[in-house]
Amino acid sequence: MEERIHFYHINDLHSHFEHWQRIEHFIHERKAWHSDVGEETLVVDIGDHTDRFHPYTEALLGKGNVELLNKLGCQFATIGNNEGVTFSYDALNHLYDDAKFKVVVANLYDKNEQRPEWALPYSIHRTEKGTRIAMIGATAYFRVFYETLGWNITEPLEEIRQAVNEVKDQSDMIVLLSHLGLEYDELIANEMPEINLIFGGHTHHILHEGKYVNNTLLCGAGKGGTYVGHVELMVDKDKHIIQSEARLYDMNEEDPVQGEKDFVAMLYSEGKEKMSQEVCRLPHTLSVDWFEETPLITLLCKALKEWCDADCAFLNAGLLLDDLPAGSVTMHDLHRICPHPINPCVIELKGSELKEVIIQSTDKSWPHMQIKGFGFRGNVLGTMVYNDIKMNSRHEIWIGNEKLDAKKTYRLAIPDMFTFGFFFPAIKRTEKKVYYLPEFLRDLLLHELKEIY
Repeated sequence: MEERIHFYHINDLHSHFEHWQRIEHFIHERKAWHSDVGEETLVVDIGDHTDRFHPYTEALLGKGNVELLNKLGCQFATIGNNEGVTFSYDALNHLYDDAKFKVVVANLYDKNEQRPEWALPYSIHRTEKGTRIAMIGATAYFRVFYETLGWNITEPLEEIRQAVNEVKDQSDMIVLLSHLGLEYDELIANEMPEINLIFGGHTHHILHEGKYVNNTLLCGAGKGGTYVGHVELMVDKDKHIIQSEARLYDMNEEDPVQGEKDFVAMLYSEGKEKMSQEVCRLPHTLSVDWFEETPLITLLCKALKEWCDADCAFLNAGLLLDDLPAGSVTMHDLHRICPHPINPCVIELKGSELKEVIIQSTDKSWPHMQIKGFGFRGNVLGTMVYNDIKMNSRHEIWIGNEKLDAKKTYRLAIPDMFTFGFFFPAIKRTEKKVYYLPEFLRDLLLHELKEIY
């Protein structure tokens, strides 16, 4: 007897809840349609559902996101780096306590080098008509971050290969939930043709009709809840896939759901309410300007240097999004003005390298540059602000009260976003980096404000 199986997949929501009720309504309606004609439906999430830029995720440490996935009817999920490295060890270890779905992530181990109780390398789902579907999960190899938090993360390719070897004789098809990125998915499809279907995330790729690499169908549904992916498979009586079709549904084109704006506002309000505790009282407003140095960004830069026990520090003024008004300051206020999941970082550089970095940081085009990714959740980069760094018009530089020594090694404190991407080649090259986790820059700001006020 032939069987039709439907998969619905989402990835990289990043706590953008604007379309969540449409997603939920769409998937529930589709499941009902398929159920009415006796067809199987599986709902999967491919990670980075959480993002601590949103008050609801921040205040509930992601547990609210898990409850939304429960209500969606999610059956399998893997973790992304936003689940894996932006929460503390204990927060991640308890994130899925109330999950009604299975979490599959083959390459994560706890501090005792055991698999955490909540994470399976794979799970085999049997449809009502008897088709056995092996669901394997894997997440991006952010080794330094995971190890700093106390986790053991392993290279995903070997873990996936081992899982494939274990399930291939127990299943009729193999599905990979991959928070690894499209390039990695293509590599896996080439090296492991036993995998029939890869649902991908992390690189936010959009594959409107999927993409075949050999006989493996790759899928990706972008980011932010814009798309819901759907794969329809036809399986013959011998449990072989004889037909497959992939497509994406644009949630912008779906009819609005009654009350969806109220729902989004409710999530925001709940998060704000849970972060309403006062942390200090300001005698006067501390203002923010992305293109000028202000006392508040100066204070944060000083806190960054001291937290990292560094010789000097710099950061960008665009990290602070709004003023702190005079009067009561709450945890929500600090989250509102500094929502980024960005950690402090200290790097060691020779004086000659440090000079190169400092000169590059004065690039006049940077303050107005719009930045996406790297943990930055603001608008523009903003002007650079320095602590214990001074430079004159002849590019002579002082670190503290001493002129920069080209041969001396210095400790420079920066937001970790500057260790990624295109910003500073010298920083990207060096292996002498220490990331401070799980604290974010707003935690340093909190500490400094409480000390002063």
